[in-house]
Amino acid sequence: MRDPEAVNTDARAREHLGLDDVAVDPDLIFDLGMHRGQDTAFYLHKGFRVVAVDADPELCAAAERRFAAEIDAGRLTIVNRAVSDRPGRLTLYRNLQYPEWNTVVGAWAERNRRLGTGSIEEEVEAVTLPSLIREHGMPYYLKVDIEGMDLRVVGSLEAIATRPTHLSFESTKVSFADLRTEFQTLSALGYSAFKVVAQHRVPTQHPPRPAAEGRTVDFDFEFGSSGLFGDEAPGSWLTAEEALEAYRPVFLRYALTGDDPLVRSRLLRAVLHRVGFHAGWYDTHARA
Repeated sequence: MRDPEAVNTDARAREHLGLDDVAVDPDLIFDLGMHRGQDTAFYLHKGFRVVAVDADPELCAAAERRFAAEIDAGRLTIVNRAVSDRPGRLTLYRNLQYPEWNTVVGAWAERNRRLGTGSIEEEVEAVTLPSLIREHGMPYYLKVDIEGMDLRVVGSLEAIATRPTHLSFESTKVSFADLRTEFQTLSALGYSAFKVVAQHRVPTQHPPRPAAEGRTVDFDFEFGSSGLFGDEAPGSWLTAEEALEAYRPVFLRYALTGDDPLVRSRLLRAVLHRVGFHAGWYDTHARA
């Protein structure tokens, strides 16, 4: 049984945030880690309103030009902030080659450096997920792709009584213990059904007809997009334990051919890639 004082503290926190009575808005999506706007474009095309958040001012400026009509129509709000589990100022490591690898996590910036890409450091303002929800509403779908901060931000939903119906984020491929922690966090938040989606295969996805989410559309996904979501995401809904089992071969492929591979021969790794033994990267989708 939980300590009564802890329960009271949670209640006070929710009251302070003004989130006790927030309801899911079925027309709203949060795109946390907007990057170049590939996902935002899809969600808008599907008929949703979008709150898109990114720490990179250049990416936000480009998106404001690209989506000027949608912004004017009130269908899109762009927030130029780093999403974190605490407010304040953070160091943004802006990747010089791959903006999608921008991160506020020093260890991730160091990983990017080992992979041959440099970054520049900038101070940026942070925003928390509860504060975004308080200002814009509870999204139906929460997409999180913020390079190392995903689980900490998702975990901040604990302070809120309601949850997004669907969420997704990039799962770890390095530590199976950390992967278990991810699913324990999601289960504690009330999520009970999961999909394991290969993100490197997103360009092969096609929106179904008729649609299971939003309106029926045609859309070509770029490499690096998050792709379909909710009931349209590929694969069957799994229990937490079934999803963990689905991740075991992913971890094997990553260990052998990932960022720090056990297979050191480039030729052998190329052969493995050609036969489909590719590390790739994966998102975990969850449904409340």
